[in-house]
Amino acid sequence: MNPGEAEKKPGGGRKRKEMPDLWMQCSSCNKLVYKPKFEEMQNVCPECNHHYEISSVERIDSLLDKGSFEEKFTDLYPLDPLKFVAVRSYEERLRSAQDRTKLSDACVVGIGKMDTIEVVFGVSDSRFLRGSMGSVVGEKIRRGIDLARELSRPFIFVSGSGGGARMDEGILSLMQMAKTSVALAELNRTGGLFLSVLTNPTMGGCMASFAALGDVIFAEPGALIGFAGPTVIKETIKSDIPDGFQSSEFQLEHGFIDRIVNRGELRALMVQVMRLLGCDQAA
Repeated sequence: MNPGEAEKKPGGGRKRKEMPDLWMQCSSCNKLVYKPKFEEMQNVCPECNHHYEISSVERIDSLLDKGSFEEKFTDLYPLDPLKFVAVRSYEERLRSAQDRTKLSDACVVGIGKMDTIEVVFGVSDSRFLRGSMGSVVGEKIRRGIDLARELSRPFIFVSGSGGGARMDEGILSLMQMAKTSVALAELNRTGGLFLSVLTNPTMGGCMASFAALGDVIFAEPGALIGFAGPTVIKETIKSDIPDGFQSSEFQLEHGFIDRIVNRGELRALMVQVMRLLGCDQAA
């Protein structure tokens, strides 16, 4: 059969070939989007610039030199010290998230290169309990910061922690806010560099600790950034809040972040900043 020719049915008719699923509807603008273009733009809508959440693997592939990433602290796995049970037990939710994502917990930390600049890189993964911070996530971030200080490399962390500090671990989770902040203070004292990237959503205890402490803070467009969410705040204060409250655009206007950067431009801009600050360790 010639390429493109319809396949003949046994009865002499023609069977229509299955066409590949090349289109999707954007959940933000509701327009039909050409999927190959969407994927080429790293899961960003070409019509409205809506930045969809992406996995830790996709984030590493988009920012670091190919094949340069080496994950660290892979022996750390979360426990259930409080035997916490809500609709489902914490132990069951952890196991389900691990099976689904193939991750031990909600962040990945390791060493790699960004345009030959050696960095310590971490990223939270919203697929795992919304990227929330428990004891293991806080410990991985703290160890990553310490490793960056020991190796004299920039520390880069991409936050997408919609779950904030993980209530399932109670005070043990809240302690990670202080632990990561103290580690960053020591990195700063010794002249280290921390580039913080905020993606949608970065909330709660994560935003109230390490994510807000970057020497330079970038954010993706339209990201929700804050402590309590806007709906919770509105219900608490019984008053309307400004349009776009806690969006990355609102945060930029009020001086909380340094720049909003489209996903496809983030790597080049971070490389530029690191070179300007003397972090070029290219061989």
